Amino acid sequence: MTKSFDPALASAPPETDIVRAIFECLTEIEPKTLKPIAAAASEWKSSDDYKIWTFTLRRNAKWSNGENITAKDFERSWKRLARMGEKVVQHELLDNIVGLNVKKAEAPVASSSGDKFDNVSDTFSQQNPSTSNIQSGTSTVVNSAVIGIEDENETKLSAEKRVQNRKSKQKSTFGVEAIDNYTLKISLVNSDKDFPALVAHPLFSPIFGDGKNFESGKLNADIVTNGAFRVFSVGQDGITLDRAGNYWNAKQVGLERVRFVPTENAEKALQAYRAGEVDAVTNAEFEPLALKLLTPFDDFRRATHGALNFYEFNRTKAPFNDQKVREAMTISIERELLTEDELKDAAEPALSFLPYEKERTAALTEDPIRAKELLTQAGFPGGENFPNVRLLINRNNIQQKIARSVAKMWKRHLNINTEIIVKESPELDFARDNKDFDLIRRGEVLPTLDEMVSMLKIFPSQKIKENQSVENSSADENDSNSETEKEESNKLNLPKTPNLESELSLPKGAEDSAEFLTADKAILEFPAIPLYFSISYSLVKPYIKGFETNLLDAPSLKDIEIDNSWQPKKADDESK
Repeated sequence: MTKSFDPALASAPPETDIVRAIFECLTEIEPKTLKPIAAAASEWKSSDDYKIWTFTLRRNAKWSNGENITAKDFERSWKRLARMGEKVVQHELLDNIVGLNVKKAEAPVASSSGDKFDNVSDTFSQQNPSTSNIQSGTSTVVNSAVIGIEDENETKLSAEKRVQNRKSKQKSTFGVEAIDNYTLKISLVNSDKDFPALVAHPLFSPIFGDGKNFESGKLNADIVTNGAFRVFSVGQDGITLDRAGNYWNAKQVGLERVRFVPTENAEKALQAYRAGEVDAVTNAEFEPLALKLLTPFDDFRRATHGALNFYEFNRTKAPFNDQKVREAMTISIERELLTEDELKDAAEPALSFLPYEKERTAALTEDPIRAKELLTQAGFPGGENFPNVRLLINRNNIQQKIARSVAKMWKRHLNINTEIIVKESPELDFARDNKDFDLIRRGEVLPTLDEMVSMLKIFPSQKIKENQSVENSSADENDSNSETEKEESNKLNLPKTPNLESELSLPKGAEDSAEFLTADKAILEFPAIPLYFSISYSLVKPYIKGFETNLLDAPSLKDIEIDNSWQPKKADDESK
């Protein structure tokens, strides 16, 4: 059951489905082509280096209460994301926008009074001046045994003044700026040619006001939205959406009403579908037997889902720091056998790190003969003297079956022995953080079609470098120009992004825009072994038109319509 309508907290269906329906981002993804298309923004352009993007908003776009949507609404909404910090479920999607990388914000240095703050990114400065924290890594040492209380206070105030003077000299930058009511400029840390695809994610939806209506923890049917649908009712039996009369393209929305019905499990959902109580079933985890029985029916649909399962190498440890070894182990795996035998066709072999068609040009090819040659070149002919491989996996029956199959393939093709170590999720995280593994099983859901962001999610050790100093934002939190609101806005602390070097090998002289591992480059460097992509399933009645399943598992409700002329096939028609 949906817990929130807040775009910042929507992480997976059905919440993301509802947020996509009631809110509209700058762009959206066309369900068939998977290309970004115009939504709240009618057009966009970029600088030559793809670091500055300018979006032009529709002048006829309105909120459900009739007010115009402006660029300031987007600016204010994205500043809220900065304040929320790690509370944002998909906060890593924000990292490449100047001033929005708040994931690794360091807490301010504690004052001599012992005050502590949990998170600098979402805490406004409320401390007493006499016990103020000194930020930006500056601290003050006070010897209270030597000086008196008055002198101690003067020292603290002097330190604060020095910090403020230094801050005033630094350039305050927030990378989202409303140039005017209908022009939004966005500055990126690194070049991103796929940025219009990124901002189609529901996280980047504008919200009306300051977002306080989300803080009650209750689903509010009166929420103001800007999407093709608005919330009509919320109840135990589900959530009902109505077509939004103020939506700029309301005449092209085919459905008048949509109801999201929660069920206990896939079996209950299937029963409701057969009984005609629902027209479509999505986000259901069908059992293998049910999948086998459903496959022959036209109602049943399956699509590759952007959820990658893979084994990551510990490239700080020999012999896995040798690219030849990593490639040999990668191309000796028979992925089709994994998906057919162990996964019963419930997954698709991963021939690249991304399931996008454009990446299939650089695809993995199973080649045991070349794998043996590579291992010999690396100094391990016939697997001689190769150490036992420590493969860490999570406690899951399917993952254990896959690991055993992969270990057999390595033994058969390369004469390599594997020790499979099963751990609980917290133990896996600890082992990965401490590099206590040879290979480790990981799984990542890719929530966007932006290549750079997707690859950074798979390999988070690649840190985006931000050279700008981002201390605070001078822009108002609201459209009002009152001094009080300006003061509140200036309390927003936007920390500087850590400047960490990527652990991944890059060509000498690489430009900033190439400081992440592209999908094509990953296939050449083998930092990990992609195994398979998950499959999403749905059941859709034949009279429902425009219901498209895709990599994001995100159907566009506004493109769906009901064919009232549809008639079921007669028995004699089916026999022809």
